[in-house]
Amino acid sequence: MTLTDTAQKTARALLISVDTGEFDAEASLDELCELTESAGAEPVLTVLQKLDRPETATFVGKGKLREIQDICKSQEIDLIICDSELSPTQLKTLEAETDVRTIDRTTLILDIFALRARSKEGKLQVELAQLKYLLPRLTGKGIAMSRLGGGIGTRGPGETKLETDRRHIHRRMETLREQLRSVEAHRARLRTRREKDGVITVAIVGYTNAGKSTLMNCLTDAGVLAQDKLFATLDPTSRALRLPGGINVMLIDTVGLVRRLPHGLVEAFKSTLEEAALSDIILNVCDASSPEATVHMSVTADLLAELGCGDTPVINVYNKCDRLSPLEIAPDDNLNVHISAKNGTGIDKLLGAIEVNLPVRMKRVSILLPFGAAGLANEIRTKAQLLSENYTAEGIEIEAVVDEALYRKIREYER
Repeated sequence: MTLTDTAQKTARALLISVDTGEFDAEASLDELCELTESAGAEPVLTVLQKLDRPETATFVGKGKLREIQDICKSQEIDLIICDSELSPTQLKTLEAETDVRTIDRTTLILDIFALRARSKEGKLQVELAQLKYLLPRLTGKGIAMSRLGGGIGTRGPGETKLETDRRHIHRRMETLREQLRSVEAHRARLRTRREKDGVITVAIVGYTNAGKSTLMNCLTDAGVLAQDKLFATLDPTSRALRLPGGINVMLIDTVGLVRRLPHGLVEAFKSTLEEAALSDIILNVCDASSPEATVHMSVTADLLAELGCGDTPVINVYNKCDRLSPLEIAPDDNLNVHISAKNGTGIDKLLGAIEVNLPVRMKRVSILLPFGAAGLANEIRTKAQLLSENYTAEGIEIEAVVDEALYRKIREYER
């Protein structure tokens, strides 16, 4: 069931935020508007109140609550979305006082994840994260649970699972964890195989809607969904990319990030993000035209640090530079590149930066091996990237990309 098929119309949402000074509330509220649109609802109005801390029972003050009640009636609001994680008491009180279904930021993000998940692992991670979040909020739901069914915040586990007792939910969570362990083990085997085969991996990470999927498509024709929506891509995609020097690398697109990403989601999707943590090079992509570009880069950098990526080369990729004037674009270097994935500007510089930051200096060579040194040909086949091989009367003509150690063995046969 979709967001709109219950009443054949898009849900009209009122967005509420309490500014305690702990974060940029206005920027976060703007992002909540984008998240709401990505979920398929229409953000009609926003309400922002400055408080030292959210009210324990009502989230907002009593006067502001009366204002919200009036807005809900006059604007025919279908859904209230709060830009903070609500306690069970706050959630119950807001719904009772406004008679409008209420969710919080975490529920909204979980809902978008449930909508976008395509792979088995993605669906398992979403359901586990939803159940972990919902478990402490089941108490006192009662009749309110019967109102669920076909709107934002109701995707994923479904009504029947939400109404079961805690023991059943715990059993379901353990089943999900077991299935995830199996999927992660399979992922680990693939990763080990790549390492054994000497495959170099380059992970694309960054803030959601920065253009990562567009960049992936630009580089590899991967056919990844590329839309102007938050979390358009949820499941990781891997594609081969040949660099100008002839070296093949594995390019991996990962889930986008947002500020204040709920901790439970970071934990749930850590196995997916480990593709970035264990890669050889990281491309940190941001929307250079966004006034929040610096913050977005910081969000990604903090998460990479949390994942232990301190020693991995990180290339900062400033995308969407076609929206900037030349004076706004800083000079490029090997760790900072300005591009437009949409029209291909700067892609050659990005590929060059990737080559410069390769973990092992690779070299493309053309050699003529005498038949007496045929053992080296086999070593090239197994340890290097063989581009061409041709047997002639004089010996074996080979073109390959090799590392420094192997190059030292064969450089006397270089042509």
